[in-house]
Amino acid sequence: MFTFKKKATVKNPEFIAIGDLVIDAFIKLKNAHEVPNAESGATELCMVFGTKLPFEFAEEVVAVGNSANAAVSASRLGLSTGLIAHVGDDENGQKCLRKLESDKVSTKFVGVHKGLVTNYHYVLWYGSERTILIKHEDFPLSLPDIDGAKWLYLSSLGEKSLPFHKTLMEYLNNHPEIKVVFQPGTYQIKFGTTALADIYKHSELFFCNLEEAQTILKESMGEKILGADGKPTRDIKTLLDGLRALGPKLPVITDGPHGAYTYISEQASNSATEGVEYIGHLAIYPDIAPPVERTGAGDAFASTFTTAIALGLSVEEALKWGSINSMNVCQQIGAQKGLLSRAEILEYIKKAPSDWKLEKVN
Repeated sequence: MFTFKKKATVKNPEFIAIGDLVIDAFIKLKNAHEVPNAESGATELCMVFGTKLPFEFAEEVVAVGNSANAAVSASRLGLSTGLIAHVGDDENGQKCLRKLESDKVSTKFVGVHKGLVTNYHYVLWYGSERTILIKHEDFPLSLPDIDGAKWLYLSSLGEKSLPFHKTLMEYLNNHPEIKVVFQPGTYQIKFGTTALADIYKHSELFFCNLEEAQTILKESMGEKILGADGKPTRDIKTLLDGLRALGPKLPVITDGPHGAYTYISEQASNSATEGVEYIGHLAIYPDIAPPVERTGAGDAFASTFTTAIALGLSVEEALKWGSINSMNVCQQIGAQKGLLSRAEILEYIKKAPSDWKLEKVN
């Protein structure tokens, strides 16, 4: 059994994130190599089996996860934030609570479960990439009273969380004033667009990478998602249009080192009221140094973009903010250490190269 903290005299945060909370233990590998898999096309991390392998160092990163990262990001940028998540009644759970509170993220919605353990993952880090060994505790999920929240940021939850999503969809249908941001995790993508139809329809903002967009749209578009070569299309317009057809008002697709794409609206030159829309692309902000590792880059981009929109900035400005915070996160170990303040982001914009600007795709 568990209960959420009761703080009746404290107003709910304006930005509330929902998702799994974990501790990541980074292990910097020393003797490993990458091997392409000819059958799947994936790159495999290989080490000698059945022996003792030296590693460079290990570092524990506390209170992370897509939604926790988003809450910390938004907090550092000036929003009042909270997190709906779950921990065990162990020392790791207490570490997570202390870390969130140090980042000014409200823990009133973090359930502490007697007899359960806090999620603990191992990150095998090689080069600037990582492979994560995951194990999610089966926490009982419920929705606390979040009345008054302006933004709800939904991301990664476990494989048994579909009933909770149905509860959340009912709540959102009764509270259309809440602006939903959906950055689906692995299992939310596996649930499919039909099962989560009301969440897609209610989403103000939607974030995924290009490969995730291809996977998501296989269900709703079928063969229409396939290119001439029989493989899922990489055409950005097709993918963005497909995502918008599911309901999100503004879908955003990231493509790793190739930057991000979304719809841009501008006022037509011959009309005071009607606007025109095109797909815009912003390249990544130039790295200030070679990336250390890329954990949390997508979370930083999505949450920072969201915060910029919540603060009343334009989509173009939101793209820039997201790109800068994403770049800086890659300069540190873990998903939160490199998250910037609003002043720091504005300073990076001042120093940006003259050719770093929004481009029209179509």
